[in-house]
Amino acid sequence: MLLSILDWLFIIAFFLISLFVGILVAKRSGKSSQNFFLSGRNMPWWLLGVSMVATTFAADTPGLVAGIVRKDGVYGNWIWWSFLLTGMLTVFFYAKLWRKSNITTDLEFYELRYSGKSAAILRGFRALYLGVFFNIVIMATVCLAAIKIGHVMFGFSEAQTLIIASIVTVTYSMLGGLQGVLITDFIQFIIAMIGSIWASIYIVNLPEIGSLENLLNHPSVSNHTQLFPDFSKPEIFIPLLIIPLAVQWWSVWYPGSEPGGGGYIAQRMLAAKSEKHAVWATLFFNIAHYALRPWPWIIIGLASMIMFPNLASLQKAFPDLGASFVKDDLSYPAMLTFLPSGLLGIVVTSLIAAFMSTISTHLNWGSSYVVNDFYARFVKPQASEKAKVLVGRISTLVMMIAAGFLALVLEEAREAFNLLLQIGAGTGLLFILRWFWMRINPFSEIAAMVTSFLVAFLFFINNKMDAPLLSWESHWQLVFGVAITTLVWVAVTLCTSPSKPQTIKKFQALVFDKEGMFHHFNYKIIAFFAGTIGVYATLFGTGFYIYTNYISAFIAYGVAGICAFIIWKNWAKIV
Repeated sequence: MLLSILDWLFIIAFFLISLFVGILVAKRSGKSSQNFFLSGRNMPWWLLGVSMVATTFAADTPGLVAGIVRKDGVYGNWIWWSFLLTGMLTVFFYAKLWRKSNITTDLEFYELRYSGKSAAILRGFRALYLGVFFNIVIMATVCLAAIKIGHVMFGFSEAQTLIIASIVTVTYSMLGGLQGVLITDFIQFIIAMIGSIWASIYIVNLPEIGSLENLLNHPSVSNHTQLFPDFSKPEIFIPLLIIPLAVQWWSVWYPGSEPGGGGYIAQRMLAAKSEKHAVWATLFFNIAHYALRPWPWIIIGLASMIMFPNLASLQKAFPDLGASFVKDDLSYPAMLTFLPSGLLGIVVTSLIAAFMSTISTHLNWGSSYVVNDFYARFVKPQASEKAKVLVGRISTLVMMIAAGFLALVLEEAREAFNLLLQIGAGTGLLFILRWFWMRINPFSEIAAMVTSFLVAFLFFINNKMDAPLLSWESHWQLVFGVAITTLVWVAVTLCTSPSKPQTIKKFQALVFDKEGMFHHFNYKIIAFFAGTIGVYATLFGTGFYIYTNYISAFIAYGVAGICAFIIWKNWAKIV
């Protein structure tokens, strides 16, 4: 793929802006670990909300969605649309609690909520397990997408792509801390949205496609546009709709969609200037993530079915790319090769921005665990603020290198998505209940974490075997993991003692209103359902509008408006 001088100017300008931001805020971010990881706890909701959306607008996400559309149709996206319920649960029940806790990382929660050495051990282990191991797996999936984009758009090898893509990202992440990440996230999100929308409009008007109407009526596409699967085919609607909505959303820990909040979502809430800003930021994130952003990716995924009807056509188009990387998620960057000069530069810049946004957030989040929850807690409690920042910067570099090597082992975004789901299967309910069920203790969390990981590891090995011992499909593997992990941690909870009463009492006094933990619970439940229905209605309304079903679109938007009014009317009692 040959980029013009104009395209390169867009790309180089973006790199320079990102580096400039990192250098600009480096002095302030380097003053203390709290400035480096939480930007002084004075960030406004709109900046935090956009940052959350930008982070989940990863370089692998458009490819994941396009691949899902090609394999299963538009309704295949329910495997991640179902996580909206998780998000709304976080908005109305947990965002305020996280901000009131006033901790630095969500792992600090363990020694706030639990007592004894087991709480400290759990915190330290989770710091390395989530902040290093799990975080590297997540970043590797994003690097995998970068490899495919780099080859398609620039003709780079795997190593060239990873080296070039990582240098600027690591540099401004090491310099600017969270504030640098937030500011660049804001710029990156604007570029990413403009690029994806403009690209989808241009692509549907290519001569080979003709128009949006021709695309939707094309024989290869028309049976992939439904928003819901065929309910007469249980082999389709059970894995793609029923299990995600009935089991997955509450039972699985997935980055960005953690039940009860966690990870970089919690980091953003903890950095908010107030509890209300934490709630607003998380609400904006869920609206933008699920209702505003998916359709350009879906449209490009549908268009790719005409231009590249099968994997053989993709391999033919990119013969120098290793066969193991030629999967359906390659279709998204492949479609971008049809864009003209100028627009191509903007879109490529948007994908680079998406990569940098996600990687920079995970680097900052992961290093916050390494520094705050491991190094400063166990290795050198008396470490100076400058020493903490230095360790944070070094761990940022190490994690990026490890993620790059792991990316060379993975093959497809969908495979990585399923692996992450399986690793977190069964732990979600614990994260939801631990704020309210005071019998849950560190041993509950250890049991859940170990069990889910072992089950995921065994299934991963089984699936890689030439003759698997178990031929279960991924959704039944997920259900099995949820069932076993949940049974184990509940049993451990009932067989072990809760934390000390004084620890629990102190925790409740800190995070809950003086009226009690269930104060205005009924209003929050109403807001949860209104928010969920409203966002889905907006998502479907946009889909109906694209499909020229204007009456259904009008009804859907009307429902969304009613839901918004219900939330607005009860806002004071919710937050």
